[in-house]
Amino acid sequence: MSGRVVHFEIPFDNVERAQAFYFAAFGWELTPMQGMDYTLVVTGPSGEQGPTEPGFINGGLGRRSSELPTPTVVVDVDDLDAALVEIGELGGSTVSGRQEVGDIGYAAYVRDSEGNLLGLWETRTDG
Repeated sequence: MSGRVVHFEIPFDNVERAQAFYFAAFGWELTPMQGMDYTLVVTGPSGEQGPTEPGFINGGLGRRSSELPTPTVVVDVDDLDAALVEIGELGGSTVSGRQEVGDIGYAAYVRDSEGNLLGLWETRTDG
């Protein structure tokens, strides 16, 4: 369903330090992505399609940058391109447009009308 918070991203300056902190503090399962400066975070029971129990989301740790300066929530949308247009019409702005994420979907970053950074996610449905 569109509009749900489906993911979070937490920036790091030192990947090893961040991984050690989140593993020790919360017991999160951390999986570094090969060829990327990104670590997948599993916060509870999960299967291939994500969480298997209601009430939690998974996320990621990414290198701190202008696109990811602070922790960010990611919101599911049905049509990423339409959402980017609508957000612009509502007083928001696109920070980083549509990016393919492997064969699973598409992501973008926007600022809302208050200047907050949000991620957008569209699950790939074409196979």
